[in-house]
Amino acid sequence: MIYSREYETMLREDLEQLQVERLQMTLHQVYRNVSFYKHLFDDRKIEIEEIKSLKDLEKLPFTAKENLRQSYPYEAFAVPLRDIVRIHSTSGTTGTPIVIGYTKNDLNMWSSLVGRVLSSVGIDSNDLVQIAFDYSQSTGGLGFHYGAEKLGASVIPASGEEVMKQIRIMKDYRSSALISTPGYALHIASALEKMGMDPQELNLSIGLFGAEPWSEKTRTEIESRLKIKAYDNYGLSEILGPGVAYECEHRCGMHVSEDHFIIEVIDPDTLKPLPEGQEGELVFTTITKQAFPLIRYRTGDISKIISGTCSCGRTLRRIERISGRIDDMIIVDGNNIFPSQIEALLFEMEGVEPHFQILLTRNEGLTAVELMIEVTPDFFSFDEIKSAENFKKQLSDLLSTRLGLRAKITLKEPNSLERSSGKKLKRVIDLREE
Repeated sequence: MIYSREYETMLREDLEQLQVERLQMTLHQVYRNVSFYKHLFDDRKIEIEEIKSLKDLEKLPFTAKENLRQSYPYEAFAVPLRDIVRIHSTSGTTGTPIVIGYTKNDLNMWSSLVGRVLSSVGIDSNDLVQIAFDYSQSTGGLGFHYGAEKLGASVIPASGEEVMKQIRIMKDYRSSALISTPGYALHIASALEKMGMDPQELNLSIGLFGAEPWSEKTRTEIESRLKIKAYDNYGLSEILGPGVAYECEHRCGMHVSEDHFIIEVIDPDTLKPLPEGQEGELVFTTITKQAFPLIRYRTGDISKIISGTCSCGRTLRRIERISGRIDDMIIVDGNNIFPSQIEALLFEMEGVEPHFQILLTRNEGLTAVELMIEVTPDFFSFDEIKSAENFKKQLSDLLSTRLGLRAKITLKEPNSLERSSGKKLKRVIDLREE
């Protein structure tokens, strides 16, 4: 179902004209009201009236996380604090948190964009939506909550509940849709298997997952173990939260809500725009936000723009599912490696759970990689796996031949590694600076 047909199926030339008009309004807004943008524009002698096309975006400076951290807490707001009705923030685990404000109009727009996401996967007013995202300063839980209510669905705010309570709610309340991280969906699947409960005893049919990169093999794993249809979506707290891009029923890329965001893909080293089909760093410009507009914001997420049209009828451009993040990227012996690539290899191995962590340390100045993997309870019952050492050799060979990665393999007991609890799962622990 298409939630906003007027905009989601708009002719490309009309959509691009709308983007330019909204971009010019946003540029005037940030120049007048956000000091660091005024300084950036003045330093580069940017004349807003000369930005007349999407190609002219290249004349504008990028916005980096550091710009927003230096504006902590409210200096990046483009409206007076009295007009702010909601405040979210990033976790601040890698530095000063980024504080994001919303006006009443921002919240209404946000809810409508999440309505697009939910409608695109078949969720409607007849559904009971169980939200297992964290309800906190992060945007996932509340973003989906108000979007589902805007759509008319019944919302079950299950944030913070431990996994057995989640399953009981699912069974007793007859939840039809689950919204969480993909890691948490697998956690629920494992708990169901331990209980001996067939997922078909549940009323669950749709899963909408995000907040961390996940592969097609993870999708297949979730669908086979939970007996649901699993969909991806993309959002970023700094840009909005959930509602930026979403899969439709054809699952051939995520449609970007281009009437609200201008998307670019750049080479993270040269900062030059890349053509459609070439993978690089996603960059977004917001063109309808009032409180916290951003110009050419570098997300750090790796993806590419997909060429061609989608059978669903939407004319919005699509991006490929996020393959990783620049700051999650492991560079070893000149190879760029993402956790999602390692996860895909693990699904080829029998006897392991899709729970792993990567530990990076230094050994005489060189990066040492340790891959810690959980094994299944019946790990040693597989005939083809004669010993742990044989298994580790098989995996080491795969890592070496496919990814060019040499890593120490450590097998861990079941349930010994950190599980997703609704928040983003930390796959890489980097101790090299320590």
